[in-house]
Amino acid sequence: MKWVDVRDIAIALNDVYPEVDPLRVRFVDLHNWVINLPGFSDDPARGGEKVLEAIQMAWIDEHE
Repeated sequence: MKWVDVRDIAIALNDVYPEVDPLRVRFVDLHNWVINLPGFSDDPARGGEKVLEAIQMAWIDEHE
């Protein structure tokens, strides 16, 4: 997975952290969780606020 795979990342996060409310996740934690997902292979420095917001919104959709 790469940073552009927002929906796939959200699905993976929902699978790995089903008990977590994505609305309450800090971006620092979200960034660390994404770069440590199995299959994630992108440059950690490219995960800026804009992409993290998109991931969080997609995760909220998956979580509901």
